[in-house]
Amino acid sequence: MNGEVSAQQAKKIVSMLTDGRAIENVNAPLALRLIPLAEELGDLELIERLLDHAEKVSADELESGWVAFEQLKIVDSNQEKFIQLAASSEKIEHGESLAAAVLHHIGLMCLSHENYDDCKVFITRSMRIREKSSDNSGLIYSLAVLEACDKRQNNLDSALVHGTRRLELLTNSDDIEGQMEALSDLAHTQASLGTFDAAIDLYTQSLELSNDLEDVSGQFVARWGLADLCEIQSDYKAAMIHLSDCLHSFIAFGIQPPVQIRERLEALTNLENPESN
Repeated sequence: MNGEVSAQQAKKIVSMLTDGRAIENVNAPLALRLIPLAEELGDLELIERLLDHAEKVSADELESGWVAFEQLKIVDSNQEKFIQLAASSEKIEHGESLAAAVLHHIGLMCLSHENYDDCKVFITRSMRIREKSSDNSGLIYSLAVLEACDKRQNNLDSALVHGTRRLELLTNSDDIEGQMEALSDLAHTQASLGTFDAAIDLYTQSLELSNDLEDVSGQFVARWGLADLCEIQSDYKAAMIHLSDCLHSFIAFGIQPPVQIRERLEALTNLENPESN
């Protein structure tokens, strides 16, 4: 199971650290780490208070830069302001990680507007900084974005390269959930390229990890992909088994199954038994 903080836990943690004069003992980095919890609670006033406090207690130019980055994200600033912050961050002592994070964020902004070429430019710039500092965690995120861009542009060979490198980095980490997701993403690319055996192997590995993690969403992605491959090969019975297993997983965890599963099972049943139509 994942280690996500519940809303009740988030409220307790934030209250303990910010109520009354307790916030005076909170430094800028901790204040910034509390903001996602405040966002989880939907407490806009607390977010503003944490940002103001972080700005006041920033110990140096680098901490001030991280505060400025968070402020720009909160007010949904335009791309140019982020570009200016990235440029200034590279001039700060030890500001490489901040510059890389800002450039990555700009890339995500471009991706959200389907501006894939600019997205790849900014993500690549971020990657170069992260490679110099051996920031493998950051590289993994960058490679995932490049892989997604290439898929949307149908540059499948390039997506395969980025996805393979991403998986290699994750395999050398303890991020099992990340490995699960990377395996499914790479499987989808292999399937799109028509290399079905490789895709089946990757989806199967992802499914095994999702079972270990008891991650129903991960199981859904892997089984749906396996069902796709079975259907392409006209093995409708095997496709239905994957989808039925997926349906049962949702039910076992007390989660409402996506309606697409039942709809697809019905469609496959008609394909398996056309004489019954």
